[in-house]
Amino acid sequence: MAGKQEAIWKHFFYSKWFLVAMLFLIVVMLSSYARAYYQEYLVKQEIKNLQEEVHSLESKKLETVEILKYVQSDAFVEEKARTELNLLKPGEKMAVIAEDSLKKDNGQLEDKVVKWSSLQNPIKWIKFFFFKNINN
Repeated sequence: MAGKQEAIWKHFFYSKWFLVAMLFLIVVMLSSYARAYYQEYLVKQEIKNLQEEVHSLESKKLETVEILKYVQSDAFVEEKARTELNLLKPGEKMAVIAEDSLKKDNGQLEDKVVKWSSLQNPIKWIKFFFFKNINN
């Protein structure tokens, strides 16, 4: 009887159905392993992206803190007072340059500007691209 049962089990293990079942089981296990590996890869990529984002946000934060410190400093207040409010420190003197002194060659600059503005637009473009001295 033991030999008969052993023969049945041998016949079962060497059968095509057992081979098909084992192949199916191997395919299922490999696919689940591949899916888990791919999910792990995606998680690692997400972690890498988030770390890069953290790094960029930290550098942006440091930059913002530096700007905030500068805006709260006396140098910024002094710069804004000088540029926007035209204020001076005690003892400083302001120099004002008149527009007439900016003209070159006794008023010829103004004549050239008038001549240039009286030209038509296509001619201005031609002079701009093809001639070195565009003020003539």
